Amino acid sequence: MSNQNPVFIPGPTNIPDRLRLAMQVQTQDHRAPDFIETFAPVLEDTKKVFGTTSGQVVTYPASGTGGWEAAVTNTLNPGDKVLVARYGVFSHRWIDLCQRHGLDVQVIDCPWGSGAPAEQFETALSKDNAHQIRAVLVTHNETATGVRSDISAVRRAIDTANHPAMLFVDCVSSLASMPFEFDEWGVDIAVSGSQKGFMLATGMAILCVSPKALAASATATLPRTFFDFRDMMQANASGGFPYTPPLQLIYGMRESLKMLFEEGLENVYARHTRLAEGVRRAVDAWGLQLVAEAPELYSDTVSAIYVPDGINSNALTDHAFNAYGMSFGIGLGQLDGKAFRIGHLGSLTDAMVLSGLSTIEMAMADLHYPINLGSGVAAAQDFYRKGSPDHAKAAA
Repeated sequence: MSNQNPVFIPGPTNIPDRLRLAMQVQTQDHRAPDFIETFAPVLEDTKKVFGTTSGQVVTYPASGTGGWEAAVTNTLNPGDKVLVARYGVFSHRWIDLCQRHGLDVQVIDCPWGSGAPAEQFETALSKDNAHQIRAVLVTHNETATGVRSDISAVRRAIDTANHPAMLFVDCVSSLASMPFEFDEWGVDIAVSGSQKGFMLATGMAILCVSPKALAASATATLPRTFFDFRDMMQANASGGFPYTPPLQLIYGMRESLKMLFEEGLENVYARHTRLAEGVRRAVDAWGLQLVAEAPELYSDTVSAIYVPDGINSNALTDHAFNAYGMSFGIGLGQLDGKAFRIGHLGSLTDAMVLSGLSTIEMAMADLHYPINLGSGVAAAQDFYRKGSPDHAKAAA
């Protein structure tokens, strides 16, 4: 029965029955006209979630890591210099990927809990008079630390330095859950995936590519075959795929977009902000501390929470799973054993989040954490009651 409980990891997220059923399709001919009629609107409608009219959406049968590889190999050459800040596990993994591809990676190390250092980016770019830095790589929402970075500030830093570097953004755990403005922020490649805000199974890397990045792909010499933009976009132009597509995920993506648009993207974002704030109220009531250093950095999709000194956070997440059948995120990298994470994105409601808060409270009480049982739940309940439109009507 435990698999009926919602998960509170920051992805993969809970899959609504509506999307599970949409993915339960029989094998079909992906070269037939009816596939073209399904696939082309998916690409077009996904642009609305990225916030673009000028970018082009491409998908690959892969996770977000495949999207990173596609971004790098389609636009850069061996030995090219890129600028990246490291402030969590996923920003580090992008650095590792670039290094393995033979790129010259200029790394700015930042404290975990901080965000993308726009001012330091500007300084580094201003010193690069020869314009050797080809791209700035940023993780929008660092899933390990629960930090959301200001991408518009990074764009301003690039522009203030009068530098031609491309801007690549990992928005795997933010897209379709928090606002993303591809055109307004001057992003050149944004990388996401099917398994988080889109509430689907893992297996589809989703990218948005600017005209500038497409122009760079014409001369890029890093090897790529499976992830070649040219092959994919040429096939997509006629509504097809250069190889066998993940048919079930494409049908799921079509339904996911319908769900997002039915709720309304602004309402989706507002719901995530409300859910996240309830979790933050609970953390404060427990007397615990978020890893994110300041409110302007707080993520609306995942909260990373320090445990008290001398306590192993992995024991907490293990106990929550073993005793109550519910999954929470473990601490990653530098936070291994020091913090746990509550994912609050995708298919979640106030009531579902309260079930997670009450469960992790029970697990903490079982392990003798210095908390008052029910305090976090009560704090979140109070916020959700006041923040619910239906409650506001009833109170009036």
